[in-house]
Amino acid sequence: MTRVLIADDQALLRGSFRVLVDSAPGLEVVGEASDGVEAVALTRRERPDVVLMDVRMPEMDGIEATRRICAETDVRVLMLTTFDLDEYVYAALRAGASGFLLKDTRPADLLAAIEVVAAGDALLAPSVTRRLVTEFARLPPGPTPRLDGVTAREQEVLSLIARGLSNDEIAARLHLGIATVKTHIGRLLHKLAARDRAQLVIAAYESGLVRPTAQ
Repeated sequence: MTRVLIADDQALLRGSFRVLVDSAPGLEVVGEASDGVEAVALTRRERPDVVLMDVRMPEMDGIEATRRICAETDVRVLMLTTFDLDEYVYAALRAGASGFLLKDTRPADLLAAIEVVAAGDALLAPSVTRRLVTEFARLPPGPTPRLDGVTAREQEVLSLIARGLSNDEIAARLHLGIATVKTHIGRLLHKLAARDRAQLVIAAYESGLVRPTAQ
């Protein structure tokens, strides 16, 4: 079973998410939090696989709660918000979130997203990805010290990850086997101290390896 913690300051939404998650095979809700402080405490106690985290909450917002959870545990966080805003996307991913979806996401897509994040992959809604790239476009070019230990081939793989290609697409583009691509990604995660693909995307852009094109 994939164990899920729900953090949202609106009781009605928490209840709706609980019913949805508990109705799905292989998923179960292990707790509900009404603010960031409670979310951090419950995560420490219950150690869920995934936290569904609202951005705007009292006492402590979802971004700070995510930062603390990701710093202290290997629990993965899927951000949910009604606000499709640049600063939230960037801050949430920097805090360690593995996914970012809007609350108007279809129920089936939300359940699929929980499974994706629980499996260790990253997930970003298309509109969120566009805004993230736009945010990076505003950043000045920076040095690449974080990539000193990354090989040329690994940099190729990293740049394709940052551009949104799947493992299959990367394998086809570089004429590699899937197992080889996964090996390169595993090494990148280790060398860049990244939790998942979302963190690799950030590393690629912040290092200057990839610069977004005009949108």
